[in-house]
Amino acid sequence: MLNKVVAEVTARLEERSLETRKKYLKMIDDMRSQGRYRNKLGCSNIAHAAASMDGSIRENLITGEHANIGIVSAYNDVVSAHCPYKSYPDEIKAAVEKTGASAQVAGGVPAMCDGITQGFPGMDISLFSRDLIAQGVAVALSHNIFDGALLLGLCDKIAPGMLMGAAAFAHLPIAFVPAGPMGTGISNKEKTEVRQLYTAGKIDLVTLQRMECKAYHSAGTCTFYGTANTNQLVLEALGLMLPGSAFVPPHTPLRKALTEEISKRIVDCTDLGKKPRPLVDVLTAKNFVNAVVALLASGGSTNLTMHIVAMARSAGFIMTWQDLSDLSEVVPLLVNIYPNAAPDINALQNAGGVPVLLKSLASRGLLHEDVLTVCGTFADQLTTPVLENGELKFVPCGESRDPSVLISGEGCFREQGGLKVLHGNLGDSVIKISAVAPEHQHVKAPARVFNDQYEVQDAYKRGELNCDCVIVVRYAGPAAVGMPELHKLMPVLGNLQKEGYHVALLTDGRLSGASGGIPSALHVSPEAIRGGKIALLRDGDLIDFDAAGGEINCLTSLEGREPLHPNLEENEQTFGRWLFRTCRENVNEASSGATFLFKQI
Repeated sequence: MLNKVVAEVTARLEERSLETRKKYLKMIDDMRSQGRYRNKLGCSNIAHAAASMDGSIRENLITGEHANIGIVSAYNDVVSAHCPYKSYPDEIKAAVEKTGASAQVAGGVPAMCDGITQGFPGMDISLFSRDLIAQGVAVALSHNIFDGALLLGLCDKIAPGMLMGAAAFAHLPIAFVPAGPMGTGISNKEKTEVRQLYTAGKIDLVTLQRMECKAYHSAGTCTFYGTANTNQLVLEALGLMLPGSAFVPPHTPLRKALTEEISKRIVDCTDLGKKPRPLVDVLTAKNFVNAVVALLASGGSTNLTMHIVAMARSAGFIMTWQDLSDLSEVVPLLVNIYPNAAPDINALQNAGGVPVLLKSLASRGLLHEDVLTVCGTFADQLTTPVLENGELKFVPCGESRDPSVLISGEGCFREQGGLKVLHGNLGDSVIKISAVAPEHQHVKAPARVFNDQYEVQDAYKRGELNCDCVIVVRYAGPAAVGMPELHKLMPVLGNLQKEGYHVALLTDGRLSGASGGIPSALHVSPEAIRGGKIALLRDGDLIDFDAAGGEINCLTSLEGREPLHPNLEENEQTFGRWLFRTCRENVNEASSGATFLFKQI
């Protein structure tokens, strides 16, 4: 039987979204009612599309007899997770041609590596790249010569942005093609310890770099359960990729077989195929709720609290943080990997991966089972891909092979989900509570207030933070500076915590999905520059940070205070950031998705 809260949240999501969903469905219906759009194109239009093609692709474009699949890729050499995509277009084309259809690279989208830009100017445009990617997907598919599409994107803002763009073409079948995580390197515990030693000035930069290269050492997503891997789990739970495919390693026979399989299946899902399945059939309220439940049960990245709201909005649904908060109260934590624990994403895959997680959640009545996936049903999501004599098969997923990492029977690691929404007189925020030890979840201490992350680092070097304190970093929100991740602060706060101080972070900025250990209230909404009360805080104000209780309050009266606005414009002129001024001016709050595509949610 479906959990009562899951049913209630789904019902109110549908009711709240009646008008926006109606408009969205009408848009999709209008496009689909026009029939196969490529049949409307003139001869010169088709000639342009076929000009650089040869053989069967050119012939199919000319005759229009078979489906033509568009490939949208986020490949580059900078993002390790996307390097495997270099060979994918040729592999996809070959697989699609076996069905008689054709495939073309429709376009590419930008892909930033937050691991490179952490603490530097590039991070200020990172979040905005998600909406830019959505627009890039729309540009690619606007050629209207495609009967379906495959999306090659994994990391941080890339995958959410690709889905947001794809939602505008949901009259077509569209699926994600993952590439998988890199192999396990040095332990996450060792990595964290060495970073803290460097921050404390006890090792040099070369030693740090050598360690980092042992952690990030090959193609594939990073092995911690950060935003990239959370994206993959959420997208599989949403039903947008083949079951059990999210975390199969790159450059393996199974991974190649899965890429070939989804390439063939997407052809069959077109209106020319045997099993038409437009994307709109998968982008339902029930599918999105399933994705949120999987996010909470796995203790995923806090970034998804914004991304999933924005993704849902792209399909006409007005999702709120209260929806996430209510679900978190009834969804237990069933996954125990870094930063919540020592094991990495490969341990989750070895334990049974996403199918086993979904099976466990379904057995507890926490998932809608009457949903469709990109090329199947919910029952298909509970299967695992295997190669038998070189042939790809999907078999029942069974139970967890490592209950210390993934629980499939009774019990849980926490009774509530890994993410929690915090309320209080300073606004709403989110925390990855599963990564914070119980003894650190309640901090009552004076505020130390800063207007950017660099001020915090300087104060630490001067020895000014050796005390119990709540570090406040404001004017780091999307409208202020683009909402950069503040992961560079984690070694600082980690060192203070190790020295015995009670510390916490309160910010309208973001943190990396891998951040843990420090109680961190993130994405404070409203943000400082938009009138949020965080702008009124001063050094010494007493903050009661009660993560377990779900509240953060300033115990010092703020009445009569005026906000102190720093000069932000000067710093936002360099390294291309001025090009994103319009984005900053039009972006909405983090609680509404931090998007400039939908100003009002």
